[in-house]
Amino acid sequence: MDENVQKSCWSVTIWTVAAVGIALMMVLLFNDVESAQQAVAAAQ
Repeated sequence: MDENVQKSCWSVTIWTVAAVGIALMMVLLFNDVESAQQAVAAAQ
């Protein structure tokens, strides 16, 4: 049972790190404020 909980925890951690990494890449790609605002508006 503990192994399943650990695997699930690591799975969530990896997905979170991946999401943050993608968000940072998007910020770097759209480095100026105007493009970043458009990207955020498009995401919503």
